[in-house]
Amino acid sequence: MSLKELSVRTFSPKPSDVDRAWYVVDADGLVLGRMCSEVARVLRGKHKPVFAPHVDMGDHVVVVNAAKVVMTADKADKKLYYRHSGYPGSLTSRTYAELLATRPEETVRRAVRGMLPKGPLGRRTLKKLKVYAGPEHPHTAQDPQPLPLEDARSHPA
Repeated sequence: MSLKELSVRTFSPKPSDVDRAWYVVDADGLVLGRMCSEVARVLRGKHKPVFAPHVDMGDHVVVVNAAKVVMTADKADKKLYYRHSGYPGSLTSRTYAELLATRPEETVRRAVRGMLPKGPLGRRTLKKLKVYAGPEHPHTAQDPQPLPLEDARSHPA
């Protein structure tokens, strides 16, 4: 046998090879960081055996009940979210509790965004995340399957 016959070719998936599934996550009582790390893993496609870091391999994730997500300890009052309009002196900060009261979807979206790659691939991946404050979502036609997140439940202290 020649050396060429013994070599193993590396499989590189193409965008046409990707099979996308839909998952739904009920965030009621889940810890924000633990839930978002699992959601980011599924959005990237790291749960698939043919994962490639340069291809958008991930699945769609629908998060419902985002208003009922919890943070451990007293981080709800200490963690700050910052916004800047680009003008001098316009940096504003809000606590997690304030943001959860006004825009609960944004807390989950920002946490997942920080766990995704920066650049065009991360922005494209984030578009597959759908977050809703309540239990209803308009994606029932896609038949989303529940994503099991048992380790994301808050542990009794």
